[in-house]
Amino acid sequence: MAGEIEKEGGVLVLRRIHVHYKLRVPDPDEVRDTVARVLEMHVGKCPIAKSLEGAIEITTDVEFV
Repeated sequence: MAGEIEKEGGVLVLRRIHVHYKLRVPDPDEVRDTVARVLEMHVGKCPIAKSLEGAIEITTDVEFV
């Protein structure tokens, strides 16, 4: 996870959060569609993401290893 911070009126403000998932799977092609659907639903069901919605941009990506 990484955050991007900007200065606003001399105060540091968290503007963006990027979540990077690493999934170890034998065959990424078998799970790619399922993982994409889960990530689409995640932000809508995550209490932290819902609390920050509109104030801080949250993005995600997945790396299969």
